[in-house]
Amino acid sequence: MEIVVSNASDQPIYEQIASQIRAQVLAGQLTEGQQLPSIRMLATQLRISAITTKRAYQELETQGFIHTVPGKGCFVAGDNLELLREERLRMVEASLAKAVADARTAGITADELREMLDLQLEDENQ
Repeated sequence: MEIVVSNASDQPIYEQIASQIRAQVLAGQLTEGQQLPSIRMLATQLRISAITTKRAYQELETQGFIHTVPGKGCFVAGDNLELLREERLRMVEASLAKAVADARTAGITADELREMLDLQLEDENQ
């Protein structure tokens, strides 16, 4: 698991950690049941406070991405596949909304945009 934090970012460090772990779960890089580094270990690796790491893990647990087993650690949740699917759908919808806005700005018609999407889907199937 790779996480990069930036002190120069406007986003708080705990949110940077949570969003990167969330993205790795959604991308399938972190799989159901996989153990995450301990709060202290991750804090040491990132050279941040354990409190910051704990806050990131708490946020992820609240959102259903991870679960904690007392005395054993934090693990990627597997019982929320529908939540993960909804999150992926939301991300795709946001990307499509941006593509539509970009197409309008460029003067691309709806038919041209559909054709572009069809071509992308065909390329993926080959």
